[in-house]
Amino acid sequence: MRPGIHPESRLVVFRDRAADALFLTRSTASTAKTIVWEDGTTYPLIDVETSSAGHPFYTGTARVVDTAGRIERFQRRYGRRATPRR
Repeated sequence: MRPGIHPESRLVVFRDRAADALFLTRSTASTAKTIVWEDGTTYPLIDVETSSAGHPFYTGTARVVDTAGRIERFQRRYGRRATPRR
C-alpha cells in the first residue's frame, strides 16, 4: 500500500442497540464516544441499529426492523392518492 493515502484503521467497539450486543473489530470510522472494554482498555464506540446479533436473517426470528419510520416517511414524501390509478 502507498503510504499516506489510506485512512487509519484502529480497534473500535460497535454496539447493536436492538440486540444489546457489543463487537470489538477494526474500522476506519470516527466517533467522539468511548467505552471501556472487558480488558480495561478504552475504545471508540459506534452505535448501530442492526447487526448480525439482532438481524432476522441471521437469527431466524421474525420481527419488525423499521425503527426509522420508513413507511411514514414514504407516505409523507409521496402522499396517499385519493383514487387509485388505472
